[in-house]
Amino acid sequence: MTTDKQQVAAKLRRWKNYLLEFELPTWENIPDIGLYMEQIIVLLKQYLDYLPPDLKEAQFITPSTINNYVRMKVIPEPVKKRYYRIHIAYLIMVLTMKEGIEISLIQKLIPSDLTEDSMRVLYGEYSNLHRKLCHYFVDLVSDAAAPILEHEKRGDITVDSAENLVAFSAIISGFTHLLSEKLLLLESKEIEETEQ
Repeated sequence: MTTDKQQVAAKLRRWKNYLLEFELPTWENIPDIGLYMEQIIVLLKQYLDYLPPDLKEAQFITPSTINNYVRMKVIPEPVKKRYYRIHIAYLIMVLTMKEGIEISLIQKLIPSDLTEDSMRVLYGEYSNLHRKLCHYFVDLVSDAAAPILEHEKRGDITVDSAENLVAFSAIISGFTHLLSEKLLLLESKEIEETEQ
């Protein structure tokens, strides 16, 4: 996987610029008019446009996935086959977290029976955190990839090739996945001990 350093640097810069501008929709900007499944799929693709151009045709969310989330009580049931703001907010949160933790743990983090007011507050906090972490992650990757991007190194960890950047990303992903799961399992254990 030897890749031209300039090509990798150019892609990293485009991705950095994209993420620095990216925002999840505000609660008020999420439609609350009762959308059908196919409309939800289109909307979520617009809201969560993380994929590089050559992968955009891949289905990251399908009707069967959403139906499974409803069946598993990850998100509330639609109202007469229509999805409202609260459903869309749940889906945005679930889809942005599912690469980091298991769906069963997301269920523990976001109960599917939240009131609309509770979800509005939770979603607002989540979208603010998401934005801050986009910026944090961009800084982390920019620092690590300083030799590729040809700027001054600020941190202790640097990588000098696309291959090493992939390894760096995979290791960070593994650690964050493990931490998320351990914290959620610890919380579940504390709840069980309190109930006993």
